[in-house]
Amino acid sequence: MHVKDLSEVSAFDQTSELFRALASPVRIALVSELASGERCVHELVERLHLPQPLISQHLRILRGADLVEGVRRGREVAYQLTDEHVAHIVLDAVKHAQEGPAHDRA
Repeated sequence: MHVKDLSEVSAFDQTSELFRALASPVRIALVSELASGERCVHELVERLHLPQPLISQHLRILRGADLVEGVRRGREVAYQLTDEHVAHIVLDAVKHAQEGPAHDRA
């Protein structure tokens, strides 16, 4: 790998952190769900059929990575993606995985 300058190294580091934050099937599912709009925790629980503590734990990780943010909606907090680029990355990766190995497509 040939790196032209330190800004590329920083971008590679940041990209690595992004993938580390997404390195969980639950977090990928959360980002996929939030790609279509903001959701409260109870809505995510209902849509993903996962327990509330698990959803909350993974939302904390995504918040810590600045991938999602909470927005007060009355007495609830609705979560939304901070950047639509993340949704594109995740949705493209899921689509790629659903297509199967490259030799299956030939």
